[in-house]
Amino acid sequence: MKKIVIYQIFTRLFGNRNITNKHNGTIEENGCGKMNDFTPETLYSIKNMGVTHIWFTGIIEHAQQTDYSKFGIIKDFPDIVKGKAGSPYAIKDYYDIDPDLAENVPNRMNEFEALIERTHNAELKVIIDFVPNHLARQYKSDVAPSGTIDFGTNDNTDQPFHPNNNFYYIPETQFVSPAKSDNNENWTEIPAKATGNNCFSANPSINDWYETIKLNYGVDFENPAINNFNPEPDTWLKMRDILLFWAAKGIDGFRCDMAEMVPIEFWNWIIKQVREKYPDICFIAEIYDTKLYQDFIFKGGFDFLYDKMFFYDTMRNILERKSPASEITKIWRSTDEIHDKLLYFLENHDEQRIASDFFLGDATKALPGMVLAATMFTNPLMIYFGQELGEKGMNNEGFSGLDGKTTIFDYWGLKSIDKWRNNGKYDDQALDPETSKLKKCYTRLLNLINQKEALYEGNFYDFMWANIENPHFDSDKLFAFLRYTENQVLLIIANFSDEDLSYKLILPLDAMRCAGLNTKHFFYGDDLLGCCKPLHFPGTIATNGGFGGKIKKRNASIFELKSKFLQ
Repeated sequence: MKKIVIYQIFTRLFGNRNITNKHNGTIEENGCGKMNDFTPETLYSIKNMGVTHIWFTGIIEHAQQTDYSKFGIIKDFPDIVKGKAGSPYAIKDYYDIDPDLAENVPNRMNEFEALIERTHNAELKVIIDFVPNHLARQYKSDVAPSGTIDFGTNDNTDQPFHPNNNFYYIPETQFVSPAKSDNNENWTEIPAKATGNNCFSANPSINDWYETIKLNYGVDFENPAINNFNPEPDTWLKMRDILLFWAAKGIDGFRCDMAEMVPIEFWNWIIKQVREKYPDICFIAEIYDTKLYQDFIFKGGFDFLYDKMFFYDTMRNILERKSPASEITKIWRSTDEIHDKLLYFLENHDEQRIASDFFLGDATKALPGMVLAATMFTNPLMIYFGQELGEKGMNNEGFSGLDGKTTIFDYWGLKSIDKWRNNGKYDDQALDPETSKLKKCYTRLLNLINQKEALYEGNFYDFMWANIENPHFDSDKLFAFLRYTENQVLLIIANFSDEDLSYKLILPLDAMRCAGLNTKHFFYGDDLLGCCKPLHFPGTIATNGGFGGKIKKRNASIFELKSKFLQ
């Protein structure tokens, strides 16, 4: 089985050719990308980078300040919308496509179905978000299948909790938004409902997810030990219908937002329900509580989990030179039973851009971390659109503010993507030399991991235990390991320092036996990655297991070791 490489795209931003980029601008001022922007040429350009899956973020209709009431879509109150464009995680209609993304709004579902077909024709798979924990305060489905009852319609609003209520209530109170509209058009909600981040107050703060309502899966937060899951609560049944609706469209997977805030019993039930009809559909969980990792895989039924808390956080500390490179050994040992189920990444829509002033300030400095994320194990890898172009995220777009992230709340255009697009040519030659070099390195790496069997299905051997005390190998700044099969052996070395380093790596006999390296042979190999030329190509592995050379700063090398009989 080949390695999954996910390219996360914030759909409304990717195709936007308008780079006016007015602070807090409207859709008329700043424009918006469309599903139709993903032409066959666009999709093949993404495919050629080595991508296997596209996660189209923000597809399902969510609350926003653009008025689509002439199309039968209710207008949102601005005091319960974050930003002019709104958060894609404040779902307003689980059965609909966001109208911002359509060239022809009444035809939006057909445009989405055509996008799926084009993506599949480009030999790419489609992932969309499933947002189960919360929905928009002004939720209203205007296109749900016949017989569908909207969330909250049959709730007993006099009770804070009931197993078959869809929401949690704060009786005899009125919701008060921490954000006020300019024209005093404020949302009225009586009684107030609990907010999505488990805020059981009628007066959430500006730091709460005040634009959302928490969904009730049968958990009584006043008596959490009591199981209210039999029979299945009404929210479970509604969500089953929603997932089956989207699965029937032909998508290949769901990225499940804040999965840990929904009871694991639901996941165990729903994933089985969906796979009865769609056995190949993939479920990826956003999860941050490391104590729940194994349960969500072995009990919940997820294929893969985000690994921010182990891999991302540790790798960021190493890249920022706050932790030694040897910490990588600790994190993979912490997840040794499940690391093939963990999704590795260095950017996504929630995290600061690598090239931002808040992180490294230079995307090339993260290359050793990216190489390790891609090559250590057979688990999935994800990159965020623009990461391969060194997108900085240093814009004060509006609601998002200057935070080193690419906005998910505002209408905006990314100049880096627009330059690469080059009027639909997707031409690397249109990029400046440094950006072109970075993109070529990403393209080489992402393709390499599914060209070399040692990377997509091979075993892993960490050399650090034999080199921690090695005076000729700086384990604070260097990390080295093998990936191998019966047919192929790859040696990967990464340098996290800001200086070129010489090294003499000890390859223990145990590693050579595991990888089938006969000690009566010399071994040699060129750098397959070649992001930049090493100072010196290591020529051989000596018969005693030594391997020496030099590696440039903030760089990584992948050597395919081939034997030459020792005369």
